[in-house]
Formats: sequence, structure tokens, C-alpha cells
Amino acid sequence: MLQRILETEAMDSVLEAEEYDAMDDGGVNERFAEDFIAAGATADWTLDLGTGTALIPLVLCGHLAGVRVVAVDYAGEMLRVARRNILQRGAGDRIVLVHADAKRLPFPDGSFSQVMSNSIVHHLAEPELVFREAWRVLRPGGLVFFRDLFRPPDAATLHDLVERYAGSGTPQQKKMFADSLHASLTVEEVRGIVASCGWNSGRVQATSDRHWTWIARKPAA
Repeated sequence: MLQRILETEAMDSVLEAEEYDAMDDGGVNERFAEDFIAAGATADWTLDLGTGTALIPLVLCGHLAGVRVVAVDYAGEMLRVARRNILQRGAGDRIVLVHADAKRLPFPDGSFSQVMSNSIVHHLAEPELVFREAWRVLRPGGLVFFRDLFRPPDAATLHDLVERYAGSGTPQQKKMFADSLHASLTVEEVRGIVASCGWNSGRVQATSDRHWTWIARKPAA
């Protein structure tokens, strides 16, 4: 099994933000939004943790009329590009950007009906902190939907995934994807975190050849 090699927590250079925004993840983002809605997401205030350049909130707004998103990221450069994307799409009345640390959110308990996150976990040395924060700010009965990459078993598999999904990208984009795979948790490691928090680890599943997904509802009060 490959050892986990952490990435920097915040991708906060101009190059990283622009290359990330330009990566061809349209199909992945569409599937995320569709799966989030299929899991029970509604047109209510939604928190997005690690929003990057706000691509998933923009897709979600196109699929779910009336939804409003508070989109959080720790990287100022990502939020700069996100602001540009939101203005270009005319979505400034539906997406609110917040510069904050997802491990220490500036929101009261039970602030949101649903919390989503795509690809934040692999950036964190202590990912359990963001799981607990997501749960804290979720209202009773609310939906949490996390998705991220999982770490391949060996270097050959990692190489194959990079060539399959980033092979047509720039050298920087290929490196970013490879680094993300190397920094990711295994499905069992994610289940261990969920179980350690006292939640049902069976809700963590591999949902593609490179992604895991955690779907849960907070018990109603």
C-alpha cells in the first residue's frame, strides 16, 4: 500500500488556483451535484467546505432552483477565481464566499440544513476535525455529503489513474492530480474516522474507481 504523503493544506498560489480552475472536471462536478440531490438535498441553505473556485456550487445552482450556498475556502487565490466565476455566471445572489478554516468554522451550531464537501479531506493532516465541524454546524435532521479521492494501492495504479483522468492536462495539472491521490485516505481510513466520531461507518462507500462518498443524516432532535 502506498504511504500517505500530505499536500499543502491550502492551494494558494495564482498558478495553482488557475490550473485547478482549468482542469476538465465538468463530468465529476455534474455527478457530485446529481448524487447530492439524489441523496436528499433540497433548495435550502447549503454549506460547501473547501469550495475551491466554486465550480460545484455553480453546478448545483443550475440543478436545484432556489438553493443558496455558503462556500468556504482557506485559500484566498481560490476565492479570487471563485468570485470571478460567480460574477461571470450571474450567481452572486445565490453563492456567498467565506474565507475561513473548515476545521474552525465561524458559524454557530446547527446553522445549515445540509453540508457538502468535495476533495477537502485529502488536504488535511487531521481530517477528523473537518468531519466534526461539519456535524456541529448541521441542523438536526440535516444532510451531510462528503466526497474525495481514495489512495491507490500502488504506484502503478496511481500512474494509470493520472493518465486516464489527467493525461490530456498540463504537466502542472497532472502533478496536482498525482499529488492529490498520494495524499488521499483509503476507504478504510475514512471509515475509521467516521467510526471514531461515533457515526455509522457503513455509510462510507467507494463510489468510483477513485472516489469515496460519505452520506449521513444527523438525528432529529
